Amino acid sequence: MSHGAPRGEVAFITMRVLIVEDDPELARILRDGFSEQHIETVMASTVAEGSERALLGHHDVIVLDVMLPGGTGFELCAHLRKRSLTTPILMLTARDAVDDRVRGLEAGADDYLTKPFAFRELIARVRALDRRLPSLLPEVFRLADLEVDLRARRVTRAGTPVLLTGKEFTLLECFVRHAGQVVDRASITAHVWDDNHDPFTNVLEVLVRRLRSKIDDNHATRLIHTVRGAGYRFGE
Repeated sequence: MSHGAPRGEVAFITMRVLIVEDDPELARILRDGFSEQHIETVMASTVAEGSERALLGHHDVIVLDVMLPGGTGFELCAHLRKRSLTTPILMLTARDAVDDRVRGLEAGADDYLTKPFAFRELIARVRALDRRLPSLLPEVFRLADLEVDLRARRVTRAGTPVLLTGKEFTLLECFVRHAGQVVDRASITAHVWDDNHDPFTNVLEVLVRRLRSKIDDNHATRLIHTVRGAGYRFGE
């Protein structure tokens, strides 16, 4: 995707944001504005649609309106946190009362911005939330008998060192950062390669197969799971 890039230049996607907003005009403005900043957007307009897309896909940040068909943003935020979704959430609403801001934060939101707002501030807050996510992860990640040292780029399974190529470790890191979530193909390819990668080739499947052979084969507990029609999930 290269919205907003001058002809001849390549625009790389910097992050992926889920926007849950039922106002069609505001949703369009947000989508177009994020696109100009080379930020991919996924749109939802109801609580049910927002929940489904948040739980079935990978997003770096969620921008969540409070007043939505089918419930409130507060309820959706609390539901996502109960489902162990750790994606940073920014509440976006016309309400500016202190009680509403407190309610949003208590529901699990990471930040709060009231309407009307300056779009530059929204972009800055979204980027700040995206930068915070890696710092929330432990330096050494453990799942079952797998241990991944993200800083030293060392991997062991059942105490035995696992030697990975650069791309294999980048794929594993993507899975680790979204453990327990379903991550779709587009998100994985954007993380492992770049915006020029063709998502319709089978390169991703080959890389996943190579990684599986190194960390899953000969182990009773499989950690990499294919979710048909959706992507992959990393977990027990």
